[in-house]
Amino acid sequence: MASGRALRWAVRAPDVIFLLLWLDFIHCDSKVIYGALHKNVTLRASSSQTFQEIIWKKGKDKAVEWEEQYNVTAFPPFVDRVHLNTGSGDLTIYNLAFEDEGDYQIESPSVKNSSKFILRVVDLYTGRDVAHATPSSTSESGPPAVQLLKPLPEPELYCESTEGNISVRCLILAASLRHIDLIQYSWNCPPTVSCQAGLGPSEMYITKESDFSQDVQCIISNPLFKSSASASLSSCAPTDNTRHRYMLVAVLPAVIVALVLLKWFLARRSG
Repeated sequence: MASGRALRWAVRAPDVIFLLLWLDFIHCDSKVIYGALHKNVTLRASSSQTFQEIIWKKGKDKAVEWEEQYNVTAFPPFVDRVHLNTGSGDLTIYNLAFEDEGDYQIESPSVKNSSKFILRVVDLYTGRDVAHATPSSTSESGPPAVQLLKPLPEPELYCESTEGNISVRCLILAASLRHIDLIQYSWNCPPTVSCQAGLGPSEMYITKESDFSQDVQCIISNPLFKSSASASLSSCAPTDNTRHRYMLVAVLPAVIVALVLLKWFLARRSG
């Protein structure tokens, strides 16, 4: 009888282990943190308990370690680049670099459900100036992520006229693009301009009934930064002089034919 119970437990054990892992997963913090390159980011322990020892790890390696009555010890490459708040357990990393990319986790008896962070490095263009970063949105699934973003460059607008209609494309000209999926496009069109969605979010289609004296604006954004550029539709459409020239080209043959017919009619009448 005992062996039968042991066998049933052995069969159920994988299901129990899976259930425990699943319960552990759904309790993971899902907050997303964004940081700017060369600026600072704080990984929060999310614990109200008093800490007596703390270990922050990047992957399997220690980033910083502390025990009560001992000083905080930082390990390469975080020496002189981190601050551990021993009261809250929060870890602040200064002067963020692309090499900081990786998995982070706090280990402490005071933290029941350890927060796991995924540090992703996002290099959206080759510029070096960096604006101040602020925390942003929240993810609905997966572990927390820290993403490093640079300010966005000003997009370039290119237009093409076909049969009086105009298509405008909004492009980012950069030597390298990483995590381009974070970039979002939006358009501002005046009320007198009929804008329709193009083949993708970076393209806008404008019908010939629109007021071509107006401008359209393309806006690109990521969770931290925003940039925009405008284009004058008059620079894409044929000029008034060109349109007048087209009208003259179309009317001139008709005038010549009319004059020839009139001359023939007068000559026949006089004869």
